[in-house]
Amino acid sequence: MILSCPLPKLDFDTINLGHGSGGTLTSQLLDAGVFKLFENEWLNKKHDGAIFNLHGKVAMSTDTYVVSPLFFEGGNIGDLSINGTVNDLAMCGASAKYLSLGFVLEEGLPMTLLWDILLSIKAACETAGVQIITGDTKVVERGKGDKIFINTTGIGEVHPKSAIDINNITPGDKIILSGPLARHGITIMSHREGLQFETTISSDTRPLNKIVLSLLDEFGEHIHLLRDPTRGGLATVLNEIARDCRLGIAISQKNIPVEEEVAGACEMLGLDPLYVANEGLFVAVVSPVAADPLLQRLRQWEHGVMANIVGEVTTDHIKQVVMKSNIGGRRVVNMLAGEQLPRIC
Repeated sequence: MILSCPLPKLDFDTINLGHGSGGTLTSQLLDAGVFKLFENEWLNKKHDGAIFNLHGKVAMSTDTYVVSPLFFEGGNIGDLSINGTVNDLAMCGASAKYLSLGFVLEEGLPMTLLWDILLSIKAACETAGVQIITGDTKVVERGKGDKIFINTTGIGEVHPKSAIDINNITPGDKIILSGPLARHGITIMSHREGLQFETTISSDTRPLNKIVLSLLDEFGEHIHLLRDPTRGGLATVLNEIARDCRLGIAISQKNIPVEEEVAGACEMLGLDPLYVANEGLFVAVVSPVAADPLLQRLRQWEHGVMANIVGEVTTDHIKQVVMKSNIGGRRVVNMLAGEQLPRIC
């Protein structure tokens, strides 16, 4: 939920090149629009970096967000940039604690639009339980930045029970998908194409850290790998896993959850849900003994009702993903070639 804080009173309505100069305009923008909104003991120092304490093993991740359109059903580039980095750390078995926030703003960007994005960033941070403690802002000439790009880097502490390592995967391991495929990519594409559906399709952008950490609490040593199927979708992630663990992966089409409206939209657009991007899902490769209880725990999560075991690791067809279709045939599922949906995150 986006916060409803009024835009501070400013002497400017749009971003201009002076806001990236490091001078008075930069200070006005940051003081009113960033430091006050995200204030905490680290950010308040207004230093070039931040000094903080962490304990034990640490994970770090960085990502840059260039999604188009900036606002879409279920989210926008702001909360996407927070959730994406929080989730990348969760896939490492880590609880995100601190983030950096970097903006590339285009000259002419309306302050009202930037403020809405900042509010969504704040709301996403509060939901995920993370704090922004340092950052950077640059401004580029009109026509050279497509309004706004965002970079976030996150640091977090690795869960003490986490044993996530590609080398821990063994034949017989089960592959669990945490929910239905393709919501984010189809949401973005439907906005671009102006498509209307009987029911609203919205992005699945959300933080995954809390559910992942609860699963690690219960099943830590049995969770061999976690991955989020963002760009390239489920098919690409599974191919990467098969390649890197030097084993095969067998999946069943009937066990892969796809909502009816999303499946219909994919058919209309000529897209395969296996290759469409997701933002609020994860793939877990787990030992067979833990697969069923972990799945039942996952289905208790509000977003995990459609979670399912979609396949398993095998010694057959090494480094390949093979899917059993709904009609009983089998086909090789290759990695995505090229860019199916550009600028989805």
